Amino acid sequence: MICKTTKEFQNTVLDKMTFSEYPMENCTIYKNEDRPELGYFIKYSREGYYDFGIGDYTIPYDFSISFDHKEELVRFGTVYTGETKFKIENNPVSSFSPSSFFISEKGLKGTQSWKNGQHLHGAEVTIYKKYFDEIINPNFPNAIGFDSFITNYTYNYLPLDIASIIQSLRSLSQNDMLTPIYLESKILECIALISKEIQSSPENAFTNQLNYGTIKIGKDRYVNLTASDVKALQKAYEILTMEALNPPTIKSLSKMVFLNEQKLKAGFSAKYHMSISQYTTSIRMAMAENLLSTTDLSIDEISKMVGYNYSGNFVKMFKKIHGKTPLAFRRMKG
Repeated sequence: MICKTTKEFQNTVLDKMTFSEYPMENCTIYKNEDRPELGYFIKYSREGYYDFGIGDYTIPYDFSISFDHKEELVRFGTVYTGETKFKIENNPVSSFSPSSFFISEKGLKGTQSWKNGQHLHGAEVTIYKKYFDEIINPNFPNAIGFDSFITNYTYNYLPLDIASIIQSLRSLSQNDMLTPIYLESKILECIALISKEIQSSPENAFTNQLNYGTIKIGKDRYVNLTASDVKALQKAYEILTMEALNPPTIKSLSKMVFLNEQKLKAGFSAKYHMSISQYTTSIRMAMAENLLSTTDLSIDEISKMVGYNYSGNFVKMFKKIHGKTPLAFRRMKG
């Protein structure tokens, strides 16, 4: 079987997942009540115009689905967990890993595969050409068109404002507070933000998604850094600089800058020549050096001021960095 539309493809996936349909007031929930551990998929829709989907589910068995879509649409969203492989005709095998993404589809043909036990978690907006033809273009003729992007090319980055909107929609859905009118207002806002980004300069978040170097992840995996990745790493650097005394976890920082954890850690080390923990430690130690040199505060007081709950841990780290204890350092400076 070859799926001829996006809706047919989605329904086939849900069928393979063994999910049943449960209509709600503002959305439809898909799940298997006999196997709640498989998770769920939630779909909000203005039929034929746009969809917003939230998935958090585990694949029950290996399967693949072929597709041959003639539709024109744009899809963008965030993948929080999981990876799925797909083969687009006349292109190499690709995959989605945790990141944000944007794609303008037209005449898409290929196969997508899932593996037993994979956990997938993400949120995605799909806007069909009909929405642009009937709603956007007649009322806002200067907004983006489908020719603004490379067709069937996955941009691995969304401007942070749009990624934040998707995250907020997801949060509202979890609290059963997402209404159709609010969803449409946010979809319009996303279109406006994408238009603004495209029209701001030839050098924008989409055209700048070029190769900004290659980083190594794990033993033998190499990935390219895009301009957006570099911006996300810079944002992470700024957050860590401001919050060095109480730094966010890697997982939290990853969500704050919308960059997957592996790329965040490897990219930070490649760009700043030290790990994230080494960077925050260097700031703490610099503050400690200043306090030891300019105040009479006790070692215990200084350790707490630079973010250590136990002075023993502070002394151990200080000695590792400086080769001497904080007291020895103070005496030397005195």
